[in-house]
Amino acid sequence: MGKHIVIGISGGIAAYKTLSLIRLFKKNGYEVRVTATRNALQFVTPLTIETLSQNRLYTDMFDTQRTLEVEHISMAEWADALVVAPATANIIAKFSHGIADDALSTLFLAVKKPVFIAPAMNSNMFGNIAVQQNIANLQERGCHILSPNDGFLACGTTGSGRMQEPEEIFDTVDEYLSEDRSLQGKNVMITAGPTYEPIDPVRFIGNHSSGLMGFCLAEAAARKGAKVALVTGPSSCTAHHSNITRYDVKTAEEMYQQCMKLVDNQDIIIMSAAVADYTPAHVAPEKIKKDFAQLSVELVKTKDILASVGKIKRDNQLLIGFALETENEIENAKKKLHNKNADLIVLNSLRTEGAGFRTSTNQVTIFSKDGREFVSELKSKQEIATEILQTAQLYIHQ
Repeated sequence: MGKHIVIGISGGIAAYKTLSLIRLFKKNGYEVRVTATRNALQFVTPLTIETLSQNRLYTDMFDTQRTLEVEHISMAEWADALVVAPATANIIAKFSHGIADDALSTLFLAVKKPVFIAPAMNSNMFGNIAVQQNIANLQERGCHILSPNDGFLACGTTGSGRMQEPEEIFDTVDEYLSEDRSLQGKNVMITAGPTYEPIDPVRFIGNHSSGLMGFCLAEAAARKGAKVALVTGPSSCTAHHSNITRYDVKTAEEMYQQCMKLVDNQDIIIMSAAVADYTPAHVAPEKIKKDFAQLSVELVKTKDILASVGKIKRDNQLLIGFALETENEIENAKKKLHNKNADLIVLNSLRTEGAGFRTSTNQVTIFSKDGREFVSELKSKQEIATEILQTAQLYIHQ
């Protein structure tokens, strides 16, 4: 029996491409049902959609001809995945804020399966801070964002905002749903997020990490069959896969202690957390009042978790570190690879627009201890996570 795909169409000119996407899924043995907004039907017709999908179109929550089942609930339970293509700024905002005022937005709230969202809009709209925040919000809640391509847009300009081609969308979803169990039987520990180092009961020293990259790595490893121990600092990201066990910590010391408890049982260790390098030497027992013209806080080094793991790791364990640099990126990353006894180092550069903290995308360069380099393009963090794991599997000890 084929897998079940629900395709959601919102009101953008790229809707005409979605007809080809429906055909691709049908051609490859998928059962397809479609829901569309009323604006989407200004671009594609119900007859065409129903002919290609071979199923009734769901677009009206109050259709008097519908069956007695609650359709958005039954479709949500039927689906193995929801693919929204194109996703306009309007539907993305509804998804982000939990608004359910049409068939597609209501269905979205009911779906507990993987959701793939393919934005399509003018480049100025796509770059708007509200749209980017909505996309980041959805990604942090586990949605897969299929980053739009650069190219000629319907408005006559050229820029980012062109919906991915149907073949690209199909390949991403099909690969996700394929039975890739290449990490079956492996234990993977991943660190994620920032650490918060308390100054007093109210204030702390921290950084801008959201934890998204680490959570994407955890989800990608779990989908490949691994049992994942996710050690995370404070983060609003959520882990969905049943193979993931989450360990919440706050400080660098707490993260160190938790990692030391887990490390011996791991096959792959990925240290992607942004751990504080320094912590206050003394924590004030009460809130420090604003009574001083100047205030000095004495800082001491935190324990280097990556180096600590590097000292005790066995030959059959694969250790992957992360390096976030602002200058001499390659030199510093390679130095860290050697000094920490890691097998791979993943380099992020804050100089790369669209990469780093609190973005839905990333671009990395991976350095291996055998001298090889792997360079990614700017992609969604889910896609980058998959590439990192694919590279790691070249070095995993069988």
